[in-house]
Amino acid sequence: MASTINHDLSKLFNELWDADVNRFVPGKDYTIALQGKAGFVQPGNSDAARDGASEPLFRNVNEERLRNTKTYAAFVSLLDNYETSTGVAEVVTPEETAENNCFLDAILETKVMKIVHQYLVNKNLSKSNLQDFKSQLYTIWFQLYTRAEGKGPDSCGFEHVFVGETKQGQDILGLHNWVQFYLQEKHNHIDYKGYVARKKKSRPDEDDQVLTLQFSWKGLVKPMGGSFIGVSPEFEFALYTIVFLQSGEHCTREKVRIEEYDIQIVVYRHGQHIGTAYPVLLSSNNKDLY
Repeated sequence: MASTINHDLSKLFNELWDADVNRFVPGKDYTIALQGKAGFVQPGNSDAARDGASEPLFRNVNEERLRNTKTYAAFVSLLDNYETSTGVAEVVTPEETAENNCFLDAILETKVMKIVHQYLVNKNLSKSNLQDFKSQLYTIWFQLYTRAEGKGPDSCGFEHVFVGETKQGQDILGLHNWVQFYLQEKHNHIDYKGYVARKKKSRPDEDDQVLTLQFSWKGLVKPMGGSFIGVSPEFEFALYTIVFLQSGEHCTREKVRIEEYDIQIVVYRHGQHIGTAYPVLLSSNNKDLY
C-alpha cells in the first residue's frame, strides 16, 4: 500500500483534471441528494441493508450534454453491450467492436488523452504512433478474459469498471462510474442506500466529486463503492491506464492528491488487462469491499 503521496502522479493528475473540459460541474450540470449515511452491510448479505436514502442520488443531470458531448455519447452506447453475470460468455458483435473503436477514437481526440499519450511515450510505456496506442488501450480495456473459471471469456476491464457485473447472484462487482449509476438509477435498476462518510468529515458535500456510496442493483447490495462524480469517461480512462501501465503488480495503490481530495487509485491487473480500478477516499473509513 502506498503510504505517501505520489507527487509526480498528483501533478500529472491535476493537469488532467484541469484539462478535463468535459467534466460536469456540480450544481450546474447535475445535482445530487446525499441524504442519509449508509449502514454497515456484510458482503453477500443483501437482506440486511438499511436504506439511508429514500430518494435517488441524482436529482438531475444535463442529458443534453450527455447526448451532445462526443465522448459521453460514445461511452453511453457501450453500456448495453454486456452480459453482466460472470460465468456467461460474452459475444461481441461487429457492431459492438465498431462502438468500442468509436469510443476510443473520441477520447483520443481530447486534450486529456493527448497528455496521457505523450506522458506514456516519454516513459517508454507506449509507442508514439496513435494507432499503436489505440490498440494498446483496446487490449487493456476491451479484450475479453475469463473471470469465472472454465466458463469462457466473460469479462473485460471496461465491463467491470464502468458497467458492473454480478457474481453468482451474491455480489456486485465493479460499477464505479457515475454515468452508468445515473442511467441505471433513472430506469429504477439502482437503489441508492446512502453515503459512506470520511473520518475527518462527518458528511460529504453535494459538490464533492469523489464519493463512497452504498447501493443495490439487480437484487444485490454493494456495501461500498468508490466513484468519481461528474468527471468525463476519458479522465477515468486516463488515470487507471497510467497506474496500470506503470506497475506490473497484481494490485497497485497510488496515493494522490487531486484538487482537495486525498485519494488512493486502486488498480488490479488481470494479465495484460485491467481487472478492476476505482478511487478510494483515503480519509474515509473504508475497507476492501470493492
